[in-house]
Amino acid sequence: MTTRILICDDSALARKQMAKALPEGLKTRIIYAADGKEALEILRGHEAELMFLDLNMPEMDGYQVLEIVRKEDLPVLTIVVSGDIQPEARERVRKLGAIDFIKKPTEPGTVVRLLDEYGFYRAGDVEDAALNDGLLKNDITPTAPEISVPLSDYLQEIANVAMGRSSDLLARLLRVFVKQSIPKVAFIANSELHMAISAAQHGDTYSAVCQGFTGAGIAGEALLLFADASFREMAEMLHYDSLDGDAVNIEVLMDMSSILFGAFLKGIGDQLDLTLGLGHPTVLGQHRQITELLEHHSSREEQLLCIEISYALEDRDIQCDMLVLLTEDSVPFLEQRLEYLVD
Repeated sequence: MTTRILICDDSALARKQMAKALPEGLKTRIIYAADGKEALEILRGHEAELMFLDLNMPEMDGYQVLEIVRKEDLPVLTIVVSGDIQPEARERVRKLGAIDFIKKPTEPGTVVRLLDEYGFYRAGDVEDAALNDGLLKNDITPTAPEISVPLSDYLQEIANVAMGRSSDLLARLLRVFVKQSIPKVAFIANSELHMAISAAQHGDTYSAVCQGFTGAGIAGEALLLFADASFREMAEMLHYDSLDGDAVNIEVLMDMSSILFGAFLKGIGDQLDLTLGLGHPTVLGQHRQITELLEHHSSREEQLLCIEISYALEDRDIQCDMLVLLTEDSVPFLEQRLEYLVD
């Protein structure tokens, strides 16, 4: 009998990629969960022996799932599969009982190596067992349930992986843990851009820097919105000689945009298999409301494909939002890449 496998991830693309990474002989015993609560119901019913678990999920994240699995002593071994590759994230999941960690996007070779290491799979053994059970003799093709992937889910997942890379770089440079939100993806008009930003709900003032980027079939702009209340503490963490003043704030903006834009856009480019060229960073304004900072977009008529990511440093009063705005002309290329990826 083969191992019953649970794949828990809120992203349809990630579930599909994880299933594709499994050896053929194990694909007849896959169960899917789109969130942590659904996964726990399956585990409480003793329907899986091995779980591949995402960390960054709505309502109940992977850390909370691991805590409950340990508290209730549920009979499952867990391998975390996450775009959050910070050293601290790896350490935390091991302390909560995960047996190993795989970074996204999932590589089949890594998955097979771990399955072999933990005794879940030996090349040829599972396939032979399937033949003996008559699965193949009866012309029944063992396949995982089909998963459809919308463009928004695709963009959310590649943004999630890219966010993990930029958070990892920031965490290593500052020796902190970066709390990650789930990326938000939406088509919006330029005039409605400020409404898509979570930070716009607050009365705080912000400073912003933007940087354009282009690649084969894709173009857009990245914006970093940095809360004014975070500047002094950020300057202190970056070991600046001076901690106050507009010049220091601009230096913080430029340093943070260099760290986050560079790692994030490279992460996007790597997944899309293209190189993104970056323009020069430009300060949009300082100590202003978000609606004022985004005025330069409101006169343009086109729809934008907007990805919003929030970064917050644990135990620090430091938070910033990053917006990645893709032009309408980028959509056909993205749809083509999605079709290639899910085939």
